[in-house]
Amino acid sequence: MSAEPTFGIKTVLHPVSDLEKAEAVYTALLGIQPQTKGTYYVGFDTGGQHIGLVPGGGPQGMTTPVAYWHVPDIETKLAAVTAAGATVREPVRDVGAGRLVATVTDIDGNVLGLIQDR
Repeated sequence: MSAEPTFGIKTVLHPVSDLEKAEAVYTALLGIQPQTKGTYYVGFDTGGQHIGLVPGGGPQGMTTPVAYWHVPDIETKLAAVTAAGATVREPVRDVGAGRLVATVTDIDGNVLGLIQDR
């Protein structure tokens, strides 16, 4: 097993059917305006936590919220969790601004996200 640390869950993405309506709900819930706003994604940063809204589940086809664990080395962590029995769902990809993401499923089919910021 890898001794590579995990920094914790700092990002949770939520698939939404109506981005505008979901934005209004999360704005009311969090009490802040989104810091990132586009037609493909709306993101809120509050108290060290990032909450993202993804219309239609995005290209990754999310059907439920996905928690993303922040890690210092995504390739090392991906190798460790797959060696332990997880299955790669979405391989490492660059989503811009130096951020790498990947998802795996655990042995029960739960989706777990990994993020590395460079």
